[in-house]
Amino acid sequence: MLWSTRRMLLAGALAAVLATPAGAFEPSGVECIAPANPGGGWDFTCRQVGRALQELGIVKEPVRVTNMAGGGGGVAFAYVVTKRNKDDNLLVAASTATVTRLAQGAYVDMRADMVRWIGTVGADYGVIAVAADSPIKTLGDLMEALKTRPQEVAIAGGSAFGGWDHLKVLIAAKAAGIEDVTKIKYVAYKGGGEAMTALLGGHVQAFSGDISETVGFIEAGQVRVLAVLAPERLPGKLADIPTAREQGVDAIGANWRGFYAPGGMSDEAYGFWVEAIRQVYQSELWQQVMAQSGLMPFALYGQELEAFVRQQSADIAALSREIGLIK
Repeated sequence: MLWSTRRMLLAGALAAVLATPAGAFEPSGVECIAPANPGGGWDFTCRQVGRALQELGIVKEPVRVTNMAGGGGGVAFAYVVTKRNKDDNLLVAASTATVTRLAQGAYVDMRADMVRWIGTVGADYGVIAVAADSPIKTLGDLMEALKTRPQEVAIAGGSAFGGWDHLKVLIAAKAAGIEDVTKIKYVAYKGGGEAMTALLGGHVQAFSGDISETVGFIEAGQVRVLAVLAPERLPGKLADIPTAREQGVDAIGANWRGFYAPGGMSDEAYGFWVEAIRQVYQSELWQQVMAQSGLMPFALYGQELEAFVRQQSADIAALSREIGLIK
């Protein structure tokens, strides 16, 4: 079968990147840690990128995925720093949620500069959703309930208290004119999958997460997304979901998805993985994954991502102080 010109160019680029002269790094026994239980965004990132790495020929063997829940990603972060600091074959799924917890000092004695930031594979916009049969029909209904009877509304999320899923709700609530956001009842679960199970089981009244965590449930008719926290409506099959902004709530919540690696990773391995993640992102295969899952374009690699993480951390720390989460 003849390849298209575009595929030939991609194959050529991959061949150039993956050529391995004497002494160059060659991956072996690659592992990706998802710092949450199966079903959430970090798990999605590890499994989908791991599959792409193998299908594109960047790694020769399947990428092993290890789920390591706890502390909103803190258990995995501490494990990597203290136990796997020099592992050249280890990637860890990361996101805005990771930076949020670091910025708030939630990972005790841990800092962002203790690891090496590899690259991103897109951005996942936040959503606020309810079960399909919920009496809450609109974002306005939810905000009115949070304003007048907050004790009756519990919101589930896959991040720890004060994490990104929690912050997204508070950002929206502040934008809706709710002054005392500390009264909002947030229930933390060990990943978006568990949080969604709680919503569908009727244990909570709403869900705060990312669009990639909800697409399958939307298609199955199990949830109704009240709002996507994006500047404008998402394309394609997600175009029917209203933004918070068009409902009078000027709230934006973009959660980038990508990877960090052990701080003691060799420069050769670090360079390999930065370029490997770049090649995954640029592939036709990954563009299809993005379209299917609702991921939006967001591409930063190596030193650019390092600088971005520093700035995002400073911005989140300032927001957290403003709403009283940290001093």
